[in-house]
Amino acid sequence: MTNPDRTTLSADDWDELHFPRPEENDFDRVVESAISRRGFLAGVVAFGSGAAAMGAGLMSSTSAQAAEASRFAFTPIPAQTDGNVHVPEGYEWKMLMRWGDPLFSEADGYDLTDGGSVENSDKVFGENTDGMETFSFQGHELIAINHEYPNRKINLPAAQEGVPASADDVLKFQNIQGVTVMEIKEGPDGWSVVMDSPFNRRIHHNTPMKIVGPAAGHDLMKTKDDPTGTASLGTMNNCGSGKTPWGTYLTCEENFNGYFGSSDENASYEPKVADGMKRYGIKDESWNGYELFDPRFDTSKNPNEPHRAGWIVEIDPTKPDSTPVKHTGLGRFKHENAEVTLATDGRVVVYMGDDERGEYLYKFVSNAAYAPGVDTENLLNDGTLYVAKFNDDMSGEWLPLTPETTGMDAAEILIFTRMAASAAGGTTMDRPEWVASSPVAVEAYCCLTNNKNRGVKPNAGGDDTSPNAPNPREANKYGQIVRWRPADEDHAATGFDWDLYVMAGNPTVHTDDRAGSANVNEGNLFNSPDGMAIDSTGLVWIQTDGNDDNEEDFAGNGNNQMLVGDPVTGEIVRFMTGPNGCEVTGLAWSTDLRTMFVGIQHPGGNWPDGGTPRSSVIAIKRSDNGLVG
Repeated sequence: MTNPDRTTLSADDWDELHFPRPEENDFDRVVESAISRRGFLAGVVAFGSGAAAMGAGLMSSTSAQAAEASRFAFTPIPAQTDGNVHVPEGYEWKMLMRWGDPLFSEADGYDLTDGGSVENSDKVFGENTDGMETFSFQGHELIAINHEYPNRKINLPAAQEGVPASADDVLKFQNIQGVTVMEIKEGPDGWSVVMDSPFNRRIHHNTPMKIVGPAAGHDLMKTKDDPTGTASLGTMNNCGSGKTPWGTYLTCEENFNGYFGSSDENASYEPKVADGMKRYGIKDESWNGYELFDPRFDTSKNPNEPHRAGWIVEIDPTKPDSTPVKHTGLGRFKHENAEVTLATDGRVVVYMGDDERGEYLYKFVSNAAYAPGVDTENLLNDGTLYVAKFNDDMSGEWLPLTPETTGMDAAEILIFTRMAASAAGGTTMDRPEWVASSPVAVEAYCCLTNNKNRGVKPNAGGDDTSPNAPNPREANKYGQIVRWRPADEDHAATGFDWDLYVMAGNPTVHTDDRAGSANVNEGNLFNSPDGMAIDSTGLVWIQTDGNDDNEEDFAGNGNNQMLVGDPVTGEIVRFMTGPNGCEVTGLAWSTDLRTMFVGIQHPGGNWPDGGTPRSSVIAIKRSDNGLVG
């Protein structure tokens, strides 16, 4: 029997409804901790030159400095609540691609009556754009873009209310998700897709994949169709992204749990599998009804299939015939993005967040160093995975996830990374999403989007989620951005110092910690920082996926938006607003840095062209064709 909430709930809300977390029993302790934490915030002075502060009132001097010496090349714009995109004066935006637009001449154009045919669904630009990266190859400009999940009521005929009624409906959903790789070019009328380019490619839920790394071939990775445990099909719920120094694209599997269900509610599983299903939120009913028509997603028939999702997948955009690779060395969880940088000795460092309330922030450090021309096959698997621990004194350490620290074997640490992080003693975080590292300073940032469960109930593993130093607010509605600087200016170091770059809030409504840090004011209100990138000058671009109803706690926030911050002064200003109902997500620059590509996910109303609302990618330029970022 289908559940109508599939058609209306987000993946996070679906998780919360169908997989409720246990309630916190020791509430008095939670309250006492929260009060203590507020006292801690009031007395801390943030480190660094003019760094953003931990609490309201600690940045007044830097705000004044910012007004005198702004590095922003535009006049900030006000909040907006309409159904359009807004950018500053002197800038312009144009459409690049919308869901359903063809990549190949053989595909029909978009059909608003039924969302397009299943036959064309793997030949058109996919749905719900998210993380994206650009690549320059032998004179060709390429862009790889994630497609996170379907907009069910839009993708299927209206009469079905977004509920799949056949195997073809499920196949259509599977085809419009995943990744698009396409060639783009700029002409007199702006940027466009090169139709039928040999680089154009759709990677979806049925694309063959290789599984490599320490967990490849483990018994928990084997299925009836793949007794080797090394060859899977598809990549799903692709959220944030990453780019390697050797020119490949990393796509990140996030809310994969919602794709699996069971045709047998009484099915039994071996203890490790059952424990994993509980921790990762896999239930008897899936989000999109896959298990009703595709036995691969039926856990009663294929209990190990979920273990083959939740990974980071590497794609070579320059080789359209190459097989994408799932890297088990980077761990299995709800990956938001993969921020790749290099240690001082050339080792590869990958920062990753697990986007669920009360989960963890991770880092991978390779054993071997990268250099141009070296074999990169094992760089993302042969190394050590760490979980972050933040201390109250604004120091921190990366705790290695090893058999000695977790009591688990090496493969199981990677298949059940959440359990390993709990065992090692990591710090529970408020939904760690995009991580960005600066190209001009040895520091990194992570968007902690929000956490209504902070101080209210534990995470899925029963771990304590009382307010802590980097996550100081109970029932956190607004989110914050944490920043850390590794010891010895080396991203491979196990020690770091940290502060909070910004605490989102609403000082027009609140006077307590919900007002946010002092670099939040009536002119730049926002909530739920999500996407993030740092440009070549060190400016921090922040994208939001939050509450846009503009009522009560969120009065004055406007639509979701993209802001830009100066990490030296702490100043944050609004650059762009999206149409109402959307999330602004995904950001990449053209090779010449004169164009900024931005994703508009699940817009409301009738954006962009007066018909059915469609997720899209837009291109933003300066009117004088100057550098953007």
